[in-house]
Amino acid sequence: MPVEQIIYLLARIYQYMIIVYVLLSWLPNARESFIGEILGKLVEPYLAPFRRFIPPIFGMIDISPIVALIVLNMASYGLVSLIGYIV
Repeated sequence: MPVEQIIYLLARIYQYMIIVYVLLSWLPNARESFIGEILGKLVEPYLAPFRRFIPPIFGMIDISPIVALIVLNMASYGLVSLIGYIV
């Protein structure tokens, strides 16, 4: 499997992890479940810097995961193009 496909696959898996983590926040006590805690440990360190700089809209709508997903997507494409440029 080429390195580019591995990078895209890992980025896609992490994107799905972020989406599931966000969806768990809509369910009561879901983040305290076993899966919620594991996802929190894996996803929260990446989301924390975005939450620090992007305040919630109207005090309750958090758009930082959306921005984090866009940045992750751009970073994976940039990394793949950089690898393609080097190789």
